[in-house]
Amino acid sequence: MENNFKMIAKCLYEFEDELAKELRELGAMDIQKGVRHVSFVGDLGFMYKANLSLRTAISILKPIFSFKIYNEEDFYKKINAFAWENLIDKNGTFAVESTVNSEIFTHSRYVVFRTKDAIVDRFRDKFESRPNIDTDRPDCQVSVHIDRENCEISLNTSGDPLFKRGYKTATNIAPINEVLAAGLLLKSGWTGQCDFLDPMCGSGTLLIEAAMIACRIPPNINREHFAFQKWDDFDEDLFEIIKDSTLKKVRSFDFEIKGYDKAPSAVEKSIQNIENANLSEFIEVKRQDFFESFKTSERHLHMVFNPPYGVRLDVDIPKFYAKIGDTLKQNYPGTSAWFIVADLEAIKHVGLRPSRKIKLYNAKLESRLLNYQIYEGSKKAAKQ
Repeated sequence: MENNFKMIAKCLYEFEDELAKELRELGAMDIQKGVRHVSFVGDLGFMYKANLSLRTAISILKPIFSFKIYNEEDFYKKINAFAWENLIDKNGTFAVESTVNSEIFTHSRYVVFRTKDAIVDRFRDKFESRPNIDTDRPDCQVSVHIDRENCEISLNTSGDPLFKRGYKTATNIAPINEVLAAGLLLKSGWTGQCDFLDPMCGSGTLLIEAAMIACRIPPNINREHFAFQKWDDFDEDLFEIIKDSTLKKVRSFDFEIKGYDKAPSAVEKSIQNIENANLSEFIEVKRQDFFESFKTSERHLHMVFNPPYGVRLDVDIPKFYAKIGDTLKQNYPGTSAWFIVADLEAIKHVGLRPSRKIKLYNAKLESRLLNYQIYEGSKKAAKQ
């Protein structure tokens, strides 16, 4: 137990439940849900496993110290007093990130600058050299979280956000974030036990995340780098053991995962990304206008998609969403259809009653994840 330590997994708003469930299934201890984060306890190997395996985490932080702050000078002094030389080499590199909810500090960039100053000044006072700033791939990434008078300093174990899975080299106009895509799929109840369709697949993110969930493939297995790999205590042998153990849980998939898009460029991009993720054997993508498509099997179909919402793609919202509703109702019996909507007025035009409405954010846009159960025949007949 003495080798265990607290960690914090950051997530998107309203995905705390999914992240906590993921952590439970991975074997984390002392799981505590917060707002946009879940804290937990584990050892070094679990830190590696969390980074490789969590689908809804944006980053994994390792808290190193915390304190109360009452003014700017107080903040600087407490950062400056910490023994940073035990974590950062005087000839090495570091970077600082921050999240701030405070009356003392009103701007997160200012917190970043003051933290850098405090760390650099400590090295200047103690040594003849000081570490440099490297925002791309630092040896040490410091995370500052201020909530009112409470300040927690952590090391970011992930480095680049975990939505940078390593498979996406081609994107379309309005790509969906990989972590959000995985979260939508988990909220929809997708486990890989039926056929799947994304009828507006864009660059293929939902398809890839759906296949990885279905096959239990760790989402970050294609990443080239995590921040902890630059740390002095990085155990490469242990990391390889953890990697191998996560890959042993991969399972086969007995259903179909399909993607449609009417834009040839989107189809090309999604095929490229699917190849990058080594998932071509599980996913079929073709050029197809959803509004002219039909369900291709008698089996139950699970559908999740991210339709255009008129911000970066120009669409006639009332007409477009009415066509979504008509297509689902007429052409897709025996389907559980889920899609995310950022234009809340658009919901009225679908012409179907959603069985679920979940409040989310897509980037900074307040959105709803909607579910429509399209029954075989009438709803009444389906319930008998």
